[in-house]
Amino acid sequence: MSPGAETADWEIRRERAEDGPCIEILTEAGFGPGRYAKSAYRLREGVKAVADLGFVAVENGILRGSVRFWPIKVGQDQALLLGPLAVESSQRGRGIGISLMKAGIAAARDAGWHAILLVGDEPYYSRVGFVRLTSSELRFPGPVDASRLLGLALSDGALETLRGPVARARIDEPNCADGAPLG
Repeated sequence: MSPGAETADWEIRRERAEDGPCIEILTEAGFGPGRYAKSAYRLREGVKAVADLGFVAVENGILRGSVRFWPIKVGQDQALLLGPLAVESSQRGRGIGISLMKAGIAAARDAGWHAILLVGDEPYYSRVGFVRLTSSELRFPGPVDASRLLGLALSDGALETLRGPVARARIDEPNCADGAPLG
């Protein structure tokens, strides 16, 4: 699916700067303040999302969903971390989340990325090609349910070559969400 394409009654388009406050409200409603304690959020802390890979679903001027992708390192390799994928609770089940992921995955592939990781429910994310990662050589930081660690290869064999610790690819902002310096 190409960015800006119409799907059902909503439009999928690239995220714009003015979407930020609505995305934050949507994410807060979907995941609450406890999201900051999750391992995936630790990888996002102090890092900016990949700007060209943020997508939103808009219907009648209302932001219904969003997805972002973050740069990470797996050993010496670069990869992406998908999330959060947030859809307005009253709009779930319409295909908005799947459409957002398809747009982001296509853009990531076009941009030359080779793999995407996430922590989530395999039955849902497998609908766009994610598979459970079984390598014991892949070390996600913090407590993570291994059955929820998923990956998507954007090029042949990309998941098989990922080995080592999963870490932030860079630090863009030297402060945590609460304003304290990163440790």
